[in-house]
Amino acid sequence: MENSLAAPISFVPETRFGFWFLGTKIWVQYVLTVALNDFERLIPDRQVSYPAILDVGCGQGNSFRLLHDTFLPQRLIGVDIDERSLQHARAQITRDRLQVELFQSDGAALELPDASVSMLFCHQIFHHLVRQQEALNEFYRVLQPGGLLLFAESTRAYIYSWIIRLLFRHPMEVQRSAEEYLAMIRKQGFEFGSENVSFPYLWWSRPDIGMAEWLGFPVPQKREETLVNVVARKPHTA
Repeated sequence: MENSLAAPISFVPETRFGFWFLGTKIWVQYVLTVALNDFERLIPDRQVSYPAILDVGCGQGNSFRLLHDTFLPQRLIGVDIDERSLQHARAQITRDRLQVELFQSDGAALELPDASVSMLFCHQIFHHLVRQQEALNEFYRVLQPGGLLLFAESTRAYIYSWIIRLLFRHPMEVQRSAEEYLAMIRKQGFEFGSENVSFPYLWWSRPDIGMAEWLGFPVPQKREETLVNVVARKPHTA
């Protein structure tokens, strides 16, 4: 099932290198899989199955098999604004033999009814969005009361690092710190505690891509966080 939405461009697309990298096994193994493993630890009152899962910014579809196997959804929905990414996602769905509803849609204007999904997966896409507040409004709207937002994001410290500026493209004026992202999510009305938040400091998320650790230097304890993962719940009652 597919639908298309004509909307103003509200994100900064990947570079050629970035698009290639998002289709690699490195991305799946060291970024996507690691994030999902972390989310499982952070989810409060983990259920066996989550009936309807929405992947916002699904890209090339490499998350679908992981989401399906981890959370056993009855309905899996992917949205992305980039048609080239969706072409790859369609092929990935066929290879994985999955049933996925795929939409071309702006994350700030989702073509889904209110309270229609039980889990929303937003992984490493928010820093590409220009209309971040509008997107967060939409996330809140489409989640059911009690539904979960799984939000994994690179922070300003990472996006501003020299190697990321060299290899990728982002709307630099909207980048935020880890604490600013958390404050934004809480202000929207989502609920979470410290037990639902983590700040991974993974080798690929460091300005030196982990080179100092490979050379035997310790991981710095005092640092500006480069990643934030949070599982936030939409309240059961407004």
